[in-house]
Amino acid sequence: MYLHPAPLAVSVEDLINDKINLKDYINAQCDRIDKSDREIQTLLPEPERRERLLGEAGSLQNIYPNPESRPPLYGALVGVKDIFHVEGFVTRANTRIDPEEFTGPEADCVTFLRQAGALILGKTVTTEFAYFEPGPTRNPHNLEHTPGGSSSGSAAAVAAGFCPLALGTQTIGSVNRPAAYCGVVGFKPSYNRIPTEGLIHFSRSADHVGLFTQDVGGMILAAGNLCYSWQEISVTYQPVLGVPRGKYLDEQVSPEGMKAFKQQLESLRKAGYVIEEVNILDDIEEITYWHRKLVAAEMADEHRDLYARFADLYRPRTAELIKEGQKATEEELATARRKQKQLRDELESVMWEKGVSLWIAPAAPGPAPEGIQSTGDPGLNLPWTHAGLPAVTIPAGKSGNNLPLGVQLVAPFMGDELLLYWAEDIADNYQGYQAFSV
Repeated sequence: MYLHPAPLAVSVEDLINDKINLKDYINAQCDRIDKSDREIQTLLPEPERRERLLGEAGSLQNIYPNPESRPPLYGALVGVKDIFHVEGFVTRANTRIDPEEFTGPEADCVTFLRQAGALILGKTVTTEFAYFEPGPTRNPHNLEHTPGGSSSGSAAAVAAGFCPLALGTQTIGSVNRPAAYCGVVGFKPSYNRIPTEGLIHFSRSADHVGLFTQDVGGMILAAGNLCYSWQEISVTYQPVLGVPRGKYLDEQVSPEGMKAFKQQLESLRKAGYVIEEVNILDDIEEITYWHRKLVAAEMADEHRDLYARFADLYRPRTAELIKEGQKATEEELATARRKQKQLRDELESVMWEKGVSLWIAPAAPGPAPEGIQSTGDPGLNLPWTHAGLPAVTIPAGKSGNNLPLGVQLVAPFMGDELLLYWAEDIADNYQGYQAFSV
């Protein structure tokens, strides 16, 4: 295993208060990357990474010599998925097309991080255009297994402790699934709660900027600096957790994953949580059909000019989706977008009727599959993404083969603050939770 602790909130507090010298911290992180990333391959190569970061650290120290004035993410190293534009970096999107075709102003969320005192560690590996054609990244828990996708490099970099925070995106399941496979926290906020300007879009109706950290406390710190209109909250009651029973779970979760999920639920019951089983999402096949119709059509539109000029440079699975999207009609696209709102309304209406505070479900069918030719199945994440609801994956023990398992929690639209507040307590329940007998 290639794992190292890197909790965001603790690291930043130590950097702000000079318990850790910023330049010493950067040297230690670069040493760790030099030692291990040849095997994991989370980051795009950058020969002068250490020198650049040390120079930026010196500038940050000069601007903020006094701990009292330092910004909330002072010195935090951030990995950025290589579909975001970042000033000073090339955007490649894991494609053979010349990166000169993808120039653009820096993504708003990256600028927000810089303004909060963060330093950009580098670009992290993605699948081609954030779809299914994988990159070379491996799972730090076991190099023979996938880290998931499409935010593979970001999830793996956080798990390996190269950076305490990384940016990803989710259009189907590209934050919540790799977070589960890599044993980290992955947060996909409500649709458009973090701006998407400055990235190479996959599907503008479904693209979400997402975040990876090692714990929920760090995620709350990061979300508070990136999400629009973030509010500090405190509540005194536990959430009622709703399990979406029916085809959604029965037809998508592996037997191993289902056995583990039942044990995860039992652990929460013993901790005092009320869990309600609700029959919903039995139309998961229809939801999946319309989501795929939506993202295929919008990806074809995004790549209309590029694909016309460089079709032979696209990898097979990406080209297949674009060709599928080219066949979609305007009426079908309008229907798919309408279905998004309908699903959101249905999920929230059922939550209100049944008294459910959060949905809870496995974040993936089981542990990370062996091999890196596939990034795994995102089906369990898809309906929450389609509806634009905030979802967070938290680590919840390990499988029989010692790979991480995760559960995802989902709140009503714009309920991000409550989601993370409750997720911290639920995650604490799983601390030290070891392998299941599956």
